[in-house]
Amino acid sequence: MPKVLVSDPIDQAGIDILSQVAQVDVQTKLSPDELANIIGDYDALMIRSGTKVTQAVIDAGQNLKIIGRAGVGVDNVDVPAATRRGIVVVNSPEGNTIAAAEHALAMMLSLSRYIPVADQSVKAGEWNRKAFTGVEVYKKTLGVVGLGKIGSHVATVARALGMKLLAYDPFISADRAEKLGCRLVELDLLFREADYITLHLPKTPETANLINAKTLATMKPTTRIINCARGGIIDEVALADALSKDVIAGAALDVYAEEPLGPDSPLRSLDRKAILTPHLGASTEEAQINVATDVAEQIRDVLLGLPAKSAVNIPGLRADVMEQMRPYLQLAETLGNLVGQLAGGRIESLNVQMQGELAQKDSQPVVIAALKGLLSHALQERVNYVNANIEAKERGIHVIETRDTDVKGYTSSLRLTAVGSLGEHSVSGVLLGGSEIRVTDIDEFPINVPPTKHMLFTLHRDMPGIIGKIGSLLGSFNVNIASMQVGRKIVRGDAVMVLSIDDPLPEGILDEITKVPGIRDAYTVSL
Repeated sequence: MPKVLVSDPIDQAGIDILSQVAQVDVQTKLSPDELANIIGDYDALMIRSGTKVTQAVIDAGQNLKIIGRAGVGVDNVDVPAATRRGIVVVNSPEGNTIAAAEHALAMMLSLSRYIPVADQSVKAGEWNRKAFTGVEVYKKTLGVVGLGKIGSHVATVARALGMKLLAYDPFISADRAEKLGCRLVELDLLFREADYITLHLPKTPETANLINAKTLATMKPTTRIINCARGGIIDEVALADALSKDVIAGAALDVYAEEPLGPDSPLRSLDRKAILTPHLGASTEEAQINVATDVAEQIRDVLLGLPAKSAVNIPGLRADVMEQMRPYLQLAETLGNLVGQLAGGRIESLNVQMQGELAQKDSQPVVIAALKGLLSHALQERVNYVNANIEAKERGIHVIETRDTDVKGYTSSLRLTAVGSLGEHSVSGVLLGGSEIRVTDIDEFPINVPPTKHMLFTLHRDMPGIIGKIGSLLGSFNVNIASMQVGRKIVRGDAVMVLSIDDPLPEGILDEITKVPGIRDAYTVSL
């Protein structure tokens, strides 16, 4: 039974899901060294923000297949190192959307009305109403930096509060922003005009210290900043200095460059101008259940041999794409496995041709699945959706993508052509009823067969008696034929025969088959 290590506290709902398919061990507050010492025994690791999954941990996890982060950010995971090792890294991009958005809105309102310090004052026995005169958000301008799911929800609620909305997101269309009630602008304009700025973007080399002394100097003295996204987007020393000098009016932070926030941080000395919370964005009962179940289900699926829906290190496989493309990925992987075994030897190139309606879909997931299938016979468990592209590049396999939107017999079809040291082979396939895989052509010979675990392919002259001879030969070796089909282009020309057999061929029988008069070549395939 697979083993899963849970190294941060997660909701019991997630553990219950994992327990369906694996032995689950919960060990929290492990140091990176302690984690590295035990991770070799586990097939999966489930974490939150507390665990640091370093390259040393990943190198020690010889059996690791998946790392699941119960939350959005994966900056505590060395994703490149995991990718090189073929380890899937998944998160829960939507599980805490509402929780994080509501926390940002709560921070904005608390900052406007001095709620934390007013609360402390009353509890200290004071009643000083004039000291806490706040400002209204109504008719103020909110600048939303990042219009993903969280930023979009913040914008929707802020609009209902009567705020004017500016937005910056280089990946969002003006039409999408307009539907949310936002005016899409450049970042420098947003900084200059916004009364409130809320950040909803990941930390990357481009976004590190996005808010700094220079950008703070361009803002209004009445500007208030909210960051419930990622630490490190704001230069905290520069922010503290700007607040102390009244360059801007306030800031509310839930995330920091280093967590926990250090005792000597200058942010701690800012009284009413700063609200600081200890990374509470996802800390609601509902969000904890959502992210725990979401990630646990993905870990379960991967351990069962199924793809994950929210893998951050599988290009093109977003959750919505995965759900839509899942049957086509299985088709591509099956055809890739088939053509790889038919081609044999060293593969030099793979042509992935999508036809009909499939040609209008995202090609990248299909290519990755085809490469996984192509390499799986040689590399076995070493290749998966994460490292298939890397393994192909390292082997010098040139990938060609072609599209043909014309419908030719089927509404959608996929054709793979592999060129290798032993020659060229091609296979085509379709999905019947949306999920049933059928191989429809082998080396341009028309057939219609479902792929099975053990298959025998022959290239032969279309002549009387040859099918009977192959059947008799297999029978003499106690090989049972489950099904058989022949495909030909012209009468008495070349033809292919596809046989589904119950068991692998015994040693030496393939040589005997090729000795049958009229047989030009024969191949066995195990899927």
